[in-house]
Amino acid sequence: MLRQTVRSRAGLLAGIAGASAVLSGAFGAHALRDVLDPAHRELWHTAVEYHAWHALALVLAVGLGRGRAGRCAAYAFALGIVLFSGSLYALALGAPHWTGIVTPFGGVAFVIGWIALGLALRRRAD
Repeated sequence: MLRQTVRSRAGLLAGIAGASAVLSGAFGAHALRDVLDPAHRELWHTAVEYHAWHALALVLAVGLGRGRAGRCAAYAFALGIVLFSGSLYALALGAPHWTGIVTPFGGVAFVIGWIALGLALRRRAD
C-alpha cells in the first residue's frame, strides 16, 4: 500500500515535470521572445531542453525503475530539473551571476539519475 502511494506521487511528479517543461517552453517562445536578448534566450532554451528530456527520464524511472535504484533515479532527475533548469531559468530572467553556482549540482544530479536508472533497469532484466 505504501509503495503504491509513493509510485502514484512520483507519477504525479513526472506529469507535473513534463507539463511544466511544455509551459516553460511556450512562455519562453512567446512571452519572453522580445524581452530577452539572444544570450538569455539561449539560456532559457537550454533550461527547457534539459527540463523536457529529464521529465521523460523521470517518467522512465517511475514506470520502469524498481527498488532503491529506481527511487534514487526519480529523486535525482527531479532534483536535477529544479537545480539545473531552475538556475538557468533564473539566470535568463536576470538573477545574480552567482546563481550559476547551483547549475553544476543539477548536472551531477542528472548523472546520478542516469546511473541509478541504468542499475534499476539492469536489475529488472535479471
